Amino acid sequence: MAKADFPTKGPIVVRFCEQFLTLNGSFAGRPFVPLPWMADVLDDIYRINPDTGRRLRRTYLLGVPRKNAKSTLGAALAVYHLVMDRSDAEPQIISAASTRDQARLVFNMARGMVESNQDLAAICKVYRSEIHNTQTGGVYKVVSSEAGSVHGINPSCVIIDEFHAHRNDELMVALTTGSAMRSEPLTVVISTAGHDMDSPLGKLYSIGRKVESGEVVDESFGFTWFGPREEEDVAYDDEALWKKYNPSWDLMNIEEFRSTSRVTAESEFIRYRLNGWTATQDAWLPAGVWAACRDKSKKLEQGDRVILGFDGSFSGDATALVAVRVDDLHLEPVALWERPDGDKAWRVPVQNVEDSIRAAFELFTVQELVADPYFFQVTLQRLEDSGFPVIEFPTNGNRMHSPTKTFFDSVLDGELSHNGDPALARHVANTIIKHDARGSRIGKEYRASTRYVDLTVASVLALGRARAWREQEAPREATVHLL
Repeated sequence: MAKADFPTKGPIVVRFCEQFLTLNGSFAGRPFVPLPWMADVLDDIYRINPDTGRRLRRTYLLGVPRKNAKSTLGAALAVYHLVMDRSDAEPQIISAASTRDQARLVFNMARGMVESNQDLAAICKVYRSEIHNTQTGGVYKVVSSEAGSVHGINPSCVIIDEFHAHRNDELMVALTTGSAMRSEPLTVVISTAGHDMDSPLGKLYSIGRKVESGEVVDESFGFTWFGPREEEDVAYDDEALWKKYNPSWDLMNIEEFRSTSRVTAESEFIRYRLNGWTATQDAWLPAGVWAACRDKSKKLEQGDRVILGFDGSFSGDATALVAVRVDDLHLEPVALWERPDGDKAWRVPVQNVEDSIRAAFELFTVQELVADPYFFQVTLQRLEDSGFPVIEFPTNGNRMHSPTKTFFDSVLDGELSHNGDPALARHVANTIIKHDARGSRIGKEYRASTRYVDLTVASVLALGRARAWREQEAPREATVHLL
């Protein structure tokens, strides 16, 4: 049965909002009339299974950029369930967030709605962090991850705000498992996008996309996302996209958007104002510059004079081999090994890696193989014993500062070109710059992250040496060195 074929109580929720709820803040006192996009979302949230007469949805993920009144919608849902929901006796509604201050944003809006309406105020008693329905025994309260354990709560409806800020899913798990005894439990997650698909929000978002595409069939899971898909290349300063991804655009101030775009980091603007997933919280390269270096007319050919760059691992990271043509600094990946999802027993196939390096030496005229020796000292020694020119370049410490700057400048100046390889683009997008006592260096967000950057590291090594060959003209001695 298609989504639109299910009956819905969404119009009932809309009428409740229009009749009983008023807005806070700049629009204080005005009736809350859900916008068309909100009415569509409410229709989807409150679909009814015609066979059982019960709500179809148990979990709903709504992704929407900031400034689109998502917290107002969350507050309205909380009040509706406190006052109108009769699916369970003594309903218990929870506003949840990563911090108490964030959780109270929705609660304070709900409290203002109750206190501003005579009918609601007559049946509800408002406390600092709770609202009680004196007729049904229902209660609405606010909790956060900071509060510690929330086990023992028996919610009928949970509103989770800004899920991207949650470091783990402990709070959501505690709340949803606590509602197991309810006949029609509902958890509504309302959030802007994040930057880590391994985060609790990222995993929930991935489920939503699979449900949306039909890859996973689960009518209990609802999903609406206003924002670009994660594979889209988003131009953050494209005003047409601002309108496209902000469903409340007609009520927004375009000059405020323009001002914000000028003073906000690109990755933050994309996440918060366009609701787009970014590869990292703070990307290394400015948006769009990597894509601008793509050159479809160039291709590495057999016999080309190249530098090979190599970054190896044992199991937890990727292992990467790239080539940079010395004559024009054109870059292409040669081979990549990444652990398959969920395969904790996987190990890098060391012999296959060595065979691939030897094959690259046969295909190209290799001036040097520059490699981080970690985990691969034996392999590099065998290659050197076979007469191949190898330079060992450990990537720890501050030795990466110079080649990293060279790579960064070459990208920004358009001196480097690449073939648009998607894996390489993914690794480059995953790369962040880290600053500590040892200086600045590239890396991934955290050690255990599966957002690999090894193709970036190998590319930085190879480009640095290719630039040196171009500038010096005379080749270096083809032996093993420790720089």
